[in-house]
Amino acid sequence: MDDNQTMETQAKSLATALQALIKARLAGDGGWLPFDRFMALALYAPGLGYYAASQNQIGHMPAQGSDFVTAPEMSAYFGRALARSVAQALAHTQTHALVEFGAGNGSLAAQLLQALGDAVQSYTIVEVSGPLRERQAQTLAAFGTRVRWAQALPEHIEAVVIGNEVLDAMPVRLLQRTAGVWHERGVVWDAVSGGFAWQDRLTDATPPIAIEGVHDYLTEIHPQAQAFVHSVGERLQRGAMFLIDYGFPEAEYYHVQRHMGTLMCHQAHRSDSQPLQDVGNKDITAHINFTGVALAAQAVGLQVLGYTSQAHFLLNSGLLDLLAQAPLADKAMALKLINEHEMGELFKVIALGHDAAWLPMGFVQGDRTHRL
Repeated sequence: MDDNQTMETQAKSLATALQALIKARLAGDGGWLPFDRFMALALYAPGLGYYAASQNQIGHMPAQGSDFVTAPEMSAYFGRALARSVAQALAHTQTHALVEFGAGNGSLAAQLLQALGDAVQSYTIVEVSGPLRERQAQTLAAFGTRVRWAQALPEHIEAVVIGNEVLDAMPVRLLQRTAGVWHERGVVWDAVSGGFAWQDRLTDATPPIAIEGVHDYLTEIHPQAQAFVHSVGERLQRGAMFLIDYGFPEAEYYHVQRHMGTLMCHQAHRSDSQPLQDVGNKDITAHINFTGVALAAQAVGLQVLGYTSQAHFLLNSGLLDLLAQAPLADKAMALKLINEHEMGELFKVIALGHDAAWLPMGFVQGDRTHRL
């Protein structure tokens, strides 16, 4: 049996065990799970969930066994440009530490540590995935004891906090408006088809803003992502926070025409909208409501220091200067970070901190805070 066959056999075995675990949870909860609980199990069930059982999710090609690529994997110039804004934030807040949540393969950490040098005395990675911690340790071995790991939020944070594509992987609740009435969408086991299926139940929950019309409408709300921002903000005594992800401000997120929601899956560098299929073997994500992020931060005394597209943020942070002497192939990959039809417009950056008077360099042009 070759390596690919071994990996396929292991994946099928884990998926079977994960399916059995979810079925047991369903049986213990009356046969119905709200989608956020299903998503949490599918992604994070210890030893079985997508992020808990494998360390090969992130890469350039399906042949590597990966499912998607992130900006730091696409181009090292992402981290080098971000490092300029981080350096300014370290100096402005008089801190010497970084805290990164969900560091993937460790590529962004390596890029930041290399670019920032002695300005960073400690780099803490908060990572819930054991396999990814192992991959990060391999990537960051050269940086020695400056890098440390934690599995839970630090009680007190005096650092610049980084979160690249972290919020989108946090479980979301699904709300379905049918015939003008809101329901919560959950998951059941369908014995006839031998698989998971959708089932809606009446709910008092609604989106944060009214959605015009009476047409059927599916969307997400993000209590876990907002609780995360709230919790980190409570602990951030000195420093700043940069969160980078795909998403929209509230008015765009809950636009009357966005009636199919934003939930998506990633597998072998292809996207689909079927989270109940091949559970455990693919990523499940949803776009971010950045207005909700801002409100969660403000509730604990933080201010929005800036909000803009990834393209504006990286350009303001000096990406083009960094690329001036770069090889043509490196320039081509880096341009994917800022091209409007690639990552430049879909991805946004929000900065949070205590000093409302400070405008970080990444937002000096094209700031969209007024649109949140």
